[in-house]
Amino acid sequence: MKITINSITPVYSWHWSVPDDELCGICRISFDGTCPNCLYPGDSCPLTIGTCHHAFHLHCIEKWLQQSSSRGLCPMCRQAF
Repeated sequence: MKITINSITPVYSWHWSVPDDELCGICRISFDGTCPNCLYPGDSCPLTIGTCHHAFHLHCIEKWLQQSSSRGLCPMCRQAF
């Protein structure tokens, strides 16, 4: 029996190395999705983890930290981010 492969269509998937049920603490959207500022997930919408080990979309935490009321603190535990 001889098999000939005419074409191949590769498919891939990826996800961030965080628990499946973890959400961004600011926008409440999954890390595999995008923050409200982005169109596509992945490198254009990275996540960042603070010294307190809480994770957020980079754009969400940047916007949070720019507010004077945040005082540079994590929105989840109020420790220095």
